Amino acid sequence: MLLMIFVNDLELDENVPRWLEHAKEGEDHLGLADTVFPAFLFIVGLSLPFAIGQWESKGVSKKDQLLRILSRSFALLIMGIYAVNYEEYTKGPAVLGQYAWLLIATIGFFLIWLDYPAGWPGRRVWLFRGTGILVLVVLAIVYKGGTPEHPSWMKAHWYGILGLIGWAYLCCALLYFIIRDRLVGLGVAFLFFLGLSIAANAGWLAKVIADHEGFWFEDSGGLPAFTMAGVMTAVFYRRWTDDKRPSQSLVWLVLMTPILLAAGFALRPLGGIAKLGDTPSWILICTAISVAAFALLAYVVDLKGRKQWYSLIKPAGSSTLTCYLLTYIHYCIIRMLPPGGRLPLALRSGEIGLLKSFLFSLLIVMLTGWLEKRKIRLSI
Repeated sequence: MLLMIFVNDLELDENVPRWLEHAKEGEDHLGLADTVFPAFLFIVGLSLPFAIGQWESKGVSKKDQLLRILSRSFALLIMGIYAVNYEEYTKGPAVLGQYAWLLIATIGFFLIWLDYPAGWPGRRVWLFRGTGILVLVVLAIVYKGGTPEHPSWMKAHWYGILGLIGWAYLCCALLYFIIRDRLVGLGVAFLFFLGLSIAANAGWLAKVIADHEGFWFEDSGGLPAFTMAGVMTAVFYRRWTDDKRPSQSLVWLVLMTPILLAAGFALRPLGGIAKLGDTPSWILICTAISVAAFALLAYVVDLKGRKQWYSLIKPAGSSTLTCYLLTYIHYCIIRMLPPGGRLPLALRSGEIGLLKSFLFSLLIVMLTGWLEKRKIRLSI
C-alpha cells in the first residue's frame, strides 16, 4: 500500500526515472509501478485462507461467510465504478465539478462502509449509512459524462483498481470457499486463469472479449491468477508451518521463483511484459517477484521474529482501504485548488519530487494510523 500510494503520486511529478513508472500501452517493459498492483492482488490471496479460517474459528456459519464475501465484493465494485465514472465526467456545464463529485462520493463511501462502534444503536448506524446511500444515489442522478455533444450516464467503462480487486477477490474467495486447502485444486484454478491470459493474448478469445465488453475481467481474466497464487502460497506455507517446518517451505518457495521467471520470459512473445496487456509474461514475472518478497518477509518476521521495523507503516495493512481512499480526498482537494495553491514544479521534479512522494505516502499511512486509533476505519 505504501508503494501503491508512492507510484500513484509520481504521476503528478515531472522528470521521474523511467524504471519507477508504469510502462506505456503496447510497450514491452516492466517498471516498479507495474509490479505494485500484482503484489496487492497477491496479498489479497494471502489473506483469504487466514480470514476464512478466522471466521470459522469464531463460529461464523457457511451462509454468513458467503454473504461476507459477496458484500465485500459488491462494495469494491460499487466504489470502483464510481471512481471510473469520475474519469469520464463531463468537461461541460454540470451541477458539480469533476473533483467535487468524486470527493463527495468518497465521503459517501465512508458513511456506508465505516466500521461503526459496536455500542452504537442500530438506528444511528443506519441513519449514517442511509445518508451515504442517499449521497451516492444523488450523485448518480446529477452525473453527466461524455461531452455536451455526446452526453452519457454512468456505466462500467472498466471497473477501476478497486473494482478489479473486487472481481479477483470474488472469484478466488468463492473458489477457496469450495476447494479449501486442496493445493491441486487451487493449482488448477491458477492455471485456468493463466490460461485465459494466454488465450486472450494469442487472439483465441477476441470474439468473446468483443461480445462481453465491460463485463469481461479486464480483457483476459488473468488478474485473479495473482490472487490465486497468493492463496496457494498461504496454504502451502501454513501447511508446512503447522508441521513445524517453516524454513523448508521457504526454501521451496525460493526455488519456485526462477521457475516462474523462466516461464514468464518463455511466454514473452505473447504480448511482451505488459501490464496494460495483462500478458502471461507480466503475470508470471510479477508472481515470481511477489513469492520471493513473501519468502524474504516470512523469513525476517516469522523465523527471525523481527516485527518492530514495520510498526510505522502497519496501519496500511490493518486499514488498507481507508488508507487508499484518503488519497482520493487529498487529490480531489489538490485539484480543486487554484494553480497558485499547488506545490511548485521544483518540489515535484527529479529527486526532490521522489522524496516528496515518499513523504506524502508515509504521511497518508500515519494519518490512517491516527484515524484507526480513534476507531475511524472502513470495515471492508
